[in-house]
Amino acid sequence: MTNDTSRANGAELVRFDKVTKRFGEVTVLDELDFSVATNKHVTLIGPSGSGKTTILRLLMTLLKPDEGTITVDGDLLTHEEKNGKLVRAGERHTREVRKKIGMVFQQFNLFPNMKVQRNVMEAPVHVLGLDKDEAAQRAKDLIELVGLTEHLDKYPSQLSGGQQQRVAIARALAMRPQVLLLDEVTSALDPELVAGVLDVLSDIAHSTDITMICVTHEMSFARDISDRVLMFDKGKIVESGSPEKIFSDPEHDRTREFLSTVL
Repeated sequence: MTNDTSRANGAELVRFDKVTKRFGEVTVLDELDFSVATNKHVTLIGPSGSGKTTILRLLMTLLKPDEGTITVDGDLLTHEEKNGKLVRAGERHTREVRKKIGMVFQQFNLFPNMKVQRNVMEAPVHVLGLDKDEAAQRAKDLIELVGLTEHLDKYPSQLSGGQQQRVAIARALAMRPQVLLLDEVTSALDPELVAGVLDVLSDIAHSTDITMICVTHEMSFARDISDRVLMFDKGKIVESGSPEKIFSDPEHDRTREFLSTVL
């Protein structure tokens, strides 16, 4: 699976410039400078409350930054230029840029009244304006990719949690995003279902060119799929490096302390 609009491998796809996000008196992200290159897989690790999921929610425009700018494939996400000045973006501008981003949440959020195939094809038809026959074929291909072809005509309530999460992954990919965001996608699953979902994501990471930003506490998965791992604490990047470096020879005391609790 390739993305026709994606830039050359190694080009910057996502960029945070001095992004600050506060909730009341609490600063969750503190002048964050952060970038992800096209076709790369970046995993964010760190304790709860360190700002990792906030990054994903800002990219999905579920939150807006208090300061700083976010750029996706060269386009400002929550700002735009008007008369030479940077102003808050209108909904139309934001919606267009957001089409480049897909997200898989902790909860599956499937439409309970729609069968698996329709769950996957609904957004491409209504958001992208894709022809229904083309959307149906795209859905079938992606449902096969996540190993659920035999469940095409079932409702979400007839599937296990792990199967529902795989449908959610197919649904996110159906929009052909340039970057896929993964937010603790196995945290709501029973332990015996986790491996199946991680195997699907690992296959996608290794067999497609999609860019990934992943928040997870599954460190073996992070080691397997990541080109780069970032350790967060108190809204800042404490340490950044290859998975081999971060997991085997971290430099920062805070990284070593955190990994000792999760490995």
